[in-house]
Amino acid sequence: MSWPAASELRGVHAALVPLSRDHAGALADAVRDGELWHLWYTAVPPPERMATEIERRLGLQAAGSMTPFTVLDAHGTPVGMTTYMNVDPVHKRVEIGSTWYAARVQRTPLNTECKLMLLRHAFEALDCIAVEFRTHRLNTQSRRAIERLGAQLDGILRAHQRSPDGSLRDTAVYSITAAEWPTIHRHLQHQLQRQHQR
Repeated sequence: MSWPAASELRGVHAALVPLSRDHAGALADAVRDGELWHLWYTAVPPPERMATEIERRLGLQAAGSMTPFTVLDAHGTPVGMTTYMNVDPVHKRVEIGSTWYAARVQRTPLNTECKLMLLRHAFEALDCIAVEFRTHRLNTQSRRAIERLGAQLDGILRAHQRSPDGSLRDTAVYSITAAEWPTIHRHLQHQLQRQHQR
């Protein structure tokens, strides 16, 4: 069995369920909200390639390098995707990434709760020693969101990889360690409470 195993994580504002081929139609609808595939600094599948992207992620899950989730809103509607990726079952490390959300749920409690659920599961159920986040150095929206979680910048991987258009990407690497988790947990619960009260 792959590590981390597929599981369901449920909160008040969101739920994370194992990615399924059955979600393709609803996820294609979700990605149209904001036309997210036009963002140059990240790779989000266009509607017509959603089924292919699901197959890619499920293939990586079968190979043991990814655990993909469909993100559901409070009504149970698919609104995005996220994953545990670059998994290291020996040293118990994961990266939370390949995440996108429909525009209507961005900057809402949904994202904070999803990260809280993924981090809690990583540290408390999977016994991870650290959780990473990676993003394009120039993706300031993503970097600020990662920093609001309480993650610390480990460094910049310069000319780290090629983007789909052939340009070179510098990757900003952040992490939260197991020792930091109790404080980060309280911080995220406080953030979520404040967002809920708005």
